[in-house]
Amino acid sequence: MRAIGAFATAVLLAAAAIGTPARADDYPSRPVHIVVGFIPGSAADITARVLGNGLARLLGQQFVVENKPGAGSSLAGEFSARAPRDGYTLFLGSSANIANQVIAVNPSFDMAKDFAPIALATTAPVILVVHPSTGVASVGALIALAKAKPGEILYASTGVGTAPHLAAELFNTRAGVKMVHVPYQGSPQAVTDLIAGRTAVMFSPASAVISQIEAGKVQALASAAETRPSIAPNLPTMAEAGMPNFDTSIWFGLMAPAGTPAEIVDKLARAVPEAVKTSEAQTALKSQGFDTLSGGPEAFARFIVAETAKWSEAARAAGLKK
Repeated sequence: MRAIGAFATAVLLAAAAIGTPARADDYPSRPVHIVVGFIPGSAADITARVLGNGLARLLGQQFVVENKPGAGSSLAGEFSARAPRDGYTLFLGSSANIANQVIAVNPSFDMAKDFAPIALATTAPVILVVHPSTGVASVGALIALAKAKPGEILYASTGVGTAPHLAAELFNTRAGVKMVHVPYQGSPQAVTDLIAGRTAVMFSPASAVISQIEAGKVQALASAAETRPSIAPNLPTMAEAGMPNFDTSIWFGLMAPAGTPAEIVDKLARAVPEAVKTSEAQTALKSQGFDTLSGGPEAFARFIVAETAKWSEAARAAGLKK
């Protein structure tokens, strides 16, 4: 009987060990996967790889980037939200996920409820540019032109529901103008037609137009960011140009499935800022036009709420949300 009792005790202890959540003191004890909803070489992928390399050095374990492109990162988000809550499957969330969520009739996951925010990581500024033929050199001048020619000025975007599209619709609403949307499949096509003068305006990722700005092929009016981006330090922000609370930057932040132990979330949150501020990380990020963001779990959670409200306003303006 004593042997049976000892055996039963051992079984119970083993079962308890299996069911015990991962602990921060021995985390990570195996490779961690960072799920990215875009293809290799994309802005999200670059951020994830820089972040993963830094975390690997800090935490002594491999961080593997796993690309799951599709539906504007929604497929990756759904996969990550349903992953085990043990800290070994993380998700690189972005502004694209918020935009998709506010547009979708029945979103497959909720950024605020299905994820535990860990830390904001990087931002890619968006720049308001125009074709030189418009003759405008300021945000105020563009607004005056758009009011003088309602429904005549064409603006390019990288597709319906993307950040550049919603940014322009937010501009339409805030400025009280009506520019007309011309969607493209991506930045290269949109910028090509802008340079050719087939469209007049675009809210573009900075990396896609900075060389065109320097060459004088497009005119930059302002950066749609909270602060001046390092890639264009002399360019005023939209707030400085007279339109406050207009930050439509593309951002990326690390998240875990909701219910992941708080100790693990906190451990990762402390490591993320260290991972992206090394000289190696900064060189890699700034060469692509990225700046780093700060904000741990609580700040990131508030940020998601604010972003959801902002993009909901933009989606309603675009007729994509009731």
